[in-house]
Amino acid sequence: MKVAVIDYGAGNLFSVMNALRFLGCEGAALASGAQGIEAADKLILPGVGAFPDAMRMLRERGLVEAIKEAARAKPLLGICLGMQVLFEKGYEFEETCGLGLIEGYVDRIVAPGLKIPHMGWSDVRVVNPSALTAPVADGDRFYFVHSYKAVTGEGNICLAAEYGQQVPALVRQGGGGHVYGAQFHPEKSGRAGLRILERFLAL
Repeated sequence: MKVAVIDYGAGNLFSVMNALRFLGCEGAALASGAQGIEAADKLILPGVGAFPDAMRMLRERGLVEAIKEAARAKPLLGICLGMQVLFEKGYEFEETCGLGLIEGYVDRIVAPGLKIPHMGWSDVRVVNPSALTAPVADGDRFYFVHSYKAVTGEGNICLAAEYGQQVPALVRQGGGGHVYGAQFHPEKSGRAGLRILERFLAL
């Protein structure tokens, strides 16, 4: 099984690669071009930084259409910023079109009295069970670092955290698709996070 970890310059690549190797995924490799994406069986889109910069770098590398085309048939997991760009639009600094693979948009967290970014370990609860949530129980903890959150239909939310409001923690493409996004960092979330990655690799 070939798993492409997409390298577009907005990385957190090596912690993801290390987690996949720890799980015994020998077929994981970095992909910085369309050819690597086309050759893979599954895709992981990591990322840290700002939404507009991520989309600019994806466009400059010719990866937008390659990802969208591959996602028609292949499982895709976006992580942190990689999750956010799966949506239709983001409002970080300026309105920016995303990949449009999941309905909704990304906007700043407004949580009076709480520190932004939302950083550290937070409990989650199961909103809609999915293939990736099978090993997750209410109260399991994951590691978050973000100032923006997804705004999407309840049916697209698999897991949610609370940070002054509901924060989608794991989302899924509507209509039973195989595109998922984790706002938390599964590769930094201990055993609970590794279980999420294991379930993704088993899709």
